[in-house]
Amino acid sequence: EGSLLSVLDLTCTPMGARLLRSRLLFPLQDRRQIQARLDAVENLLADPGRHRDLRKNLEQIYDLERLCSRLVLGHGNARDMSAMKVSLGRLPALKELLADSPPGLLHDIGDELDELADLHDLIDRAIRDDAPVTLRDGNLIREGFHEELDELIVLLRDGKQIILGLEQKERERTGIAKLKVGYNRVFGYYFEVRRSQAGAIPADFIRKQTLVNAERFITPELKELENKISTAQEKRLELEYTLFVDIRNRIAGQSERILNAAARLARLDFLASLAEGASRYHYSKPVITEGDEISIREGRHPVIERAMEPGRFVPNDVHLDQDKNELLIITGPNMAGKSTVLRQTALIVLMAHIGSFVPADHAQICIVDRIFTRVGAMDDLRRGQSTFMVEMNETANILNNATDRSLVILDEIGRGTSTYDGLAIAWAVVEELAEKNARGVKTLFATHYHELTDLAATRERIQNFSIAVREWNDSIIFLHKLVKGATNRSYGIQVAGLAGVPDHVVERAHEILKNIEQGEFNQRGEPTIASSRRQRQGERLPRQLSLFRPQDDPLRSLLKDINPDSLTPMEALQLLYQAKTILTDEQ
Repeated sequence: EGSLLSVLDLTCTPMGARLLRSRLLFPLQDRRQIQARLDAVENLLADPGRHRDLRKNLEQIYDLERLCSRLVLGHGNARDMSAMKVSLGRLPALKELLADSPPGLLHDIGDELDELADLHDLIDRAIRDDAPVTLRDGNLIREGFHEELDELIVLLRDGKQIILGLEQKERERTGIAKLKVGYNRVFGYYFEVRRSQAGAIPADFIRKQTLVNAERFITPELKELENKISTAQEKRLELEYTLFVDIRNRIAGQSERILNAAARLARLDFLASLAEGASRYHYSKPVITEGDEISIREGRHPVIERAMEPGRFVPNDVHLDQDKNELLIITGPNMAGKSTVLRQTALIVLMAHIGSFVPADHAQICIVDRIFTRVGAMDDLRRGQSTFMVEMNETANILNNATDRSLVILDEIGRGTSTYDGLAIAWAVVEELAEKNARGVKTLFATHYHELTDLAATRERIQNFSIAVREWNDSIIFLHKLVKGATNRSYGIQVAGLAGVPDHVVERAHEILKNIEQGEFNQRGEPTIASSRRQRQGERLPRQLSLFRPQDDPLRSLLKDINPDSLTPMEALQLLYQAKTILTDEQ
């Protein structure tokens, strides 16, 4: 949540979602391949009806890669088979929808897509739609698929009627109208006749029991039928399991074909998802070049704008090249939007390199070899690294590996150490990036060190930009607009007020800032930062401890009664030497 993936992932299948993630992690550097994807997305947008139908069919496709893996490993059950059948059943419709696509990726996907009709037909003929998850529970295989299984199913379902049919048959053969079939746990099934009719029994009847008024017999045919019925359930379960495993193995044997189809479906789903995002979020098709220019007009942050009400996000223009706009130093207060401009630029470039439309009115994007980012602040306790060490490690990686074809995003270099150290490091990093490989590196550099803006006067390819704000009384209004030119104020105290810092703390901060800027000191040489509030409140200030009481201060005693206007040059020089001697002795 809150990632570029969460915004772009409008895929219909798990395969497509995995491919989208992979392509975000491994963007293209080949202009022709990028252009082919962009053209495919454009073709889908040009035919909304076909795009909609493609997505409807894709929505009915299960995770074929996972299903295939389960079947190959021998773990697949009847539900997996049913999901496979449903998925394969959508392939003909998808192939037909892609058949009339213009030359390009969509046409190639449709042309290469194997409908796998034979596998769909096998599953459809063999596996019941209502088959249970557990393979040993039976009811897996459809009637009509296997002759022996059909016989067992008939026996189980119609066994009683078959017995009654045999009863009627024997009545007709023997002429004994009262002959009937019975059952008990001792003998199983038997024929029963009255004792008075026992003489009419055929020779193949075998007497099993004599009662007072009746005789009970069995026949080989009745016994065979009884054996079939009594073992039918066990045989059916075993046969169904054997048949299912055989079918599963036959499907698994075609795993390469299934995975090839799944790969093409993933590519189609990936492109359809990009088209859906472009349509839903009003993205535009970027122009991909082999040059050295990144030009974005009215660019937007793809993630942040989704969290805001429509029309509320403030778009910005960014132009980078290796002529006069190679390195942009961006200043401005916190919360104004410096980091947003940096990140949205990196995300737009990344989106263009996976073949996606981008959140901008117009974008011309050159091919970059890598996107380097140094943003945020966090330590690495696991490795025992401080925030500053992590920051420097990331900066070192950029300086050691960035080329003139890279895009570098740097946000607040040097803030993890002292002000002067941080400024010195940031200054040196800017110089290195501006001069690296003679051509320099396209860089967006956001900073609070306003001193860095002086670099623009020394190097033609460095430009100053800032995030515009408007002052209103004692507060500021963020305009979130990137404008040319530097700013010399951070508005940190105003931002603190907006964040809810208590008013008296904000007022005190204003006072301290004023004192720092004016370099004010009290009569004892103490900075008024520490004392002005207590003076205002009428408190007595503790004096700094001294080895001498004020009246015993040697230097004070020397100068106390001197009249400067009456001193000759030689006397003044001697007096100066005496004062120096006193100060040297005190040290």
